[in-house]
Amino acid sequence: MKKIMLIVMLMLSVAAQAQKKYSVYAIGFYNLENLFDTIHDPGKNDYEYLPDGTNKWNAIKYEHKLANMSKVLSEMATDMLPVGCAAIGVSEVENANALNNLVSQKPLKDKGFQFTHVEGPDKRGVDCALLYNPRLFTVRDTKLVPYIYELPEDVQKDKQTRGFLTVSGEVAGEHVTIIVCHLPSRYATSYYRELGGKQLKVLKDSLQKDDPKVKIFIMGDMNDDPFDKSIAQSLGARREIKDVELFGLYNPFWNTIKEGTGTLFYNGAWNLFDQIIMSENLLDKKQKRNYEALTFYKHAIFRRDYLIQQEGKYKGAPKRTQAGGVWLDGYSDHLPVVVYLIKEQK
Repeated sequence: MKKIMLIVMLMLSVAAQAQKKYSVYAIGFYNLENLFDTIHDPGKNDYEYLPDGTNKWNAIKYEHKLANMSKVLSEMATDMLPVGCAAIGVSEVENANALNNLVSQKPLKDKGFQFTHVEGPDKRGVDCALLYNPRLFTVRDTKLVPYIYELPEDVQKDKQTRGFLTVSGEVAGEHVTIIVCHLPSRYATSYYRELGGKQLKVLKDSLQKDDPKVKIFIMGDMNDDPFDKSIAQSLGARREIKDVELFGLYNPFWNTIKEGTGTLFYNGAWNLFDQIIMSENLLDKKQKRNYEALTFYKHAIFRRDYLIQQEGKYKGAPKRTQAGGVWLDGYSDHLPVVVYLIKEQK
């Protein structure tokens, strides 16, 4: 009975030979732009996000940040699914304490959201995590695969950064693995993001070797657009479904950025660094539309007026938590992204 109730997300009826019913699921990603608590983590360079730090990060600002983030996360995909996302990858979160505070916010608590997370080695202390609705997504295993610099070991220790949070689970009775990542910033050269793309491909290949049927989502703030070398070549994510080879990857957001919209606004132009890339076995390549297995349905940038700066110097850009040293009580410098999946109800 529980399983039947859980599937009541959205049913699509089609007038075909028989009235078939379908369930739709959503998986998302959101860069939370520095979700730090107000407590110092030993060994981490989090000083700017302390009450006496440069950002004067006090309890009031932190509580507003938690409320703002939980509002967005709880509303993602609700234009199509009242229940929202089954799972949401997040980046730029400080630690488990911040995540506990986040899922304790009423909008997420009411939906029963939980999280899985592994503390990473990033010097600033920012990590990736996966929020999930346990009624829709079951976690099997979580591990953090390290990002490896091709540098001497003694140098590498000083350059440790965010790894690839790899969560094996189940959606709609199928084995799904979600990889949440945050590739090196643009302060570093393209080489380091290309290296990240190569490592993601190796990880993807190993997951498929272990289980050829696993359905994989690679998501995150890539700090590159879909057509950049790290994603298009090193990782090998294709622009068009027809070009995706067996066990390959498809990036639906490539065409989105080519249409002139994105997830962050810089120097008067949009970039689309926030992407959800998926494995070939999620695609309806032959356009049969039978949806007997979990299948990619559509994708979107989650955009609401409240997420956009409505006036001033930054009008039209995502409304940030702060900018130019001024607290804006906003959300993030990135917009969230979502993919929708469809499966026939049996």
